[in-house]
Amino acid sequence: MSTRRIKPGLIGADVDLSKEDVRLKEGRRLTEHLADQIAERALARRRGRPSITGAGKRTPSLTVRVPQPTRDALERLAKAQGKRLADVSREALDEYVSRHAS
Repeated sequence: MSTRRIKPGLIGADVDLSKEDVRLKEGRRLTEHLADQIAERALARRRGRPSITGAGKRTPSLTVRVPQPTRDALERLAKAQGKRLADVSREALDEYVSRHAS
């Protein structure tokens, strides 16, 4: 049985893992079972942050230009509250809309 180490990326042609000893970066042997687990995790992974709109739904984004003092104030608020700038900005927009929507 031959042994080969793989680097991240494509391996090439199909490999019979019962006959060939393929090792992952940390040295663990790649088996059919482990390959299936890795593939399932990769296929289940989604890009970006989790949706705040709802499970399985894309959250729309909005780019807003603001004066530097407004951004500075939002950043200070976010830091003081232990939140991300995006979260504080979203909360500010939600509050504005709830006050002014008819």
